[in-house]
Amino acid sequence: MNIYSRKVVWKRLLFLFAVIIVGVSLWYTNILVKKIADEERNKVSLWAEAIKRRATLIKYTADLFEKLGAEEFKRMELWAEATRRLSIAESDFDFYLKIVSSNTTIPVILTNDKGEITTWLNIDKIKHDNPAKLTAEEKDILYQELEEMKSQRDPIEIPYYKNRKNFLYYKDSKLFTDLKDVMDDIIKSFISEIVLNSATVPVIFTDESKHKVLDYGNLDAEKIKDTNYVRTTIEAMALQNPPIEIDLGNNQKNYIFYYNSFLLTQLKYYPYVQFSVVGLFLLIAYLLFSTSRKAEQNQVWVGMAKETAHQLGTPLSSLIAWMELLELKNIDQPLIDEMKKDVNRLETITERFSKIGSVPSLENVQLSNVVQNTVNYLQARVSNKIKFSFDAGNAKDIKVPLSIPLFEWVIENLCKNAIDAMDGEGAIHIQLTDVTQYVFVDVSDTGKGIPKSKFKTVFQPGYTTKQRGWGLGLSLVKRIVEDYHKGKIFVKRSEIGKGTTFRIVLNK
Repeated sequence: MNIYSRKVVWKRLLFLFAVIIVGVSLWYTNILVKKIADEERNKVSLWAEAIKRRATLIKYTADLFEKLGAEEFKRMELWAEATRRLSIAESDFDFYLKIVSSNTTIPVILTNDKGEITTWLNIDKIKHDNPAKLTAEEKDILYQELEEMKSQRDPIEIPYYKNRKNFLYYKDSKLFTDLKDVMDDIIKSFISEIVLNSATVPVIFTDESKHKVLDYGNLDAEKIKDTNYVRTTIEAMALQNPPIEIDLGNNQKNYIFYYNSFLLTQLKYYPYVQFSVVGLFLLIAYLLFSTSRKAEQNQVWVGMAKETAHQLGTPLSSLIAWMELLELKNIDQPLIDEMKKDVNRLETITERFSKIGSVPSLENVQLSNVVQNTVNYLQARVSNKIKFSFDAGNAKDIKVPLSIPLFEWVIENLCKNAIDAMDGEGAIHIQLTDVTQYVFVDVSDTGKGIPKSKFKTVFQPGYTTKQRGWGLGLSLVKRIVEDYHKGKIFVKRSEIGKGTTFRIVLNK
């Protein structure tokens, strides 16, 4: 297993381990959330039950007030009947007089059919019952009381002679009114207590329409003024928890809507937020470490390349001197010429290594000439079983900015990889294509092919299919094309057993 394969295996194992950790953490957190949710639901249920019991007590009290009101009405009817009988002088005069005089609590005003006050009882601000003694101020008070009674309920008619009638007006007794005020205070305090006792639970208390807010707790006071916000909040609360119905009597029902506590909501989503933050941190850390690692690799590459160029310099100088010596001794000239070509090639290789790590100077040159020269050099030094072909196409006269030594290195590496992929026997074809502001250089072979899943992987340092390979050739090619020439290189197409085509894109 090569270094790249081992790296891939380790990445997969680490990713699997991270997934297991995240899964276990989420599983345990969900258990905690469920326990807290159950506990909170139990608390809310107990709270709701207590509210219902309090509401039952209020309903009972309201029913009692309703009965008291009915009793007062019956008393007024009885009082009116007794008054009528007194007016027609029926036989049991003392009995009816006793009934009339027994009313000591209910405020009563009796008028004739012209609306004139003839009798009154239990009007606090009037201390006598003689119409002749009324002052102007007392008359005003009586008529104000009469208007108030008229606004509360219809009068009781008392026919007394032929078609003539008296009208009996009354209002609730002071005792009844005081008790009702106490009841209203109890209901108001009950509503406030619902809100206060809701603790951390956001709660809305509405009337029977489920739209009008009577009180609320743990919600934004400004937002609650917005009817749309109230409507959507109530709908959301109803979806999360069914509303609690409160029966206050007199066919009056109120409803309590509530959310789960903010703490429970936070705890529910906290693991996802936590893992998102941790994941983002790890991603940033990975990118930083990866960048740092690449920078270190670049330094190693540069250092190694420059040291190689330095080491080649000494024997290369010696070879040049030996060549000159051989020429002086009249050795076979064609042989010396071929040796000079190889020495020149060594000089070019030394120059290539010396340029790694520094910004190369680019010059506008005819691309087809550079490629043709490289092909000619390689063809003379490889097996006859390797057939080279080159087609400049419509890009024959196109010039591009190039570092000639480095770009020749690119073509050489691609061709040598192709030769290895063909096991020393096959064909290599290089095609140039002029496309608007770009020039395409396609290098095709008839080798083993590359799996589609490895199209990008082949350019990574360390990736190789050779037993003795370092996996640096295509990585170096990519660096020269993309970093130094601002171009692109990629696998255009490949088919297992049929061959591969690499495409280089250069700016004109």
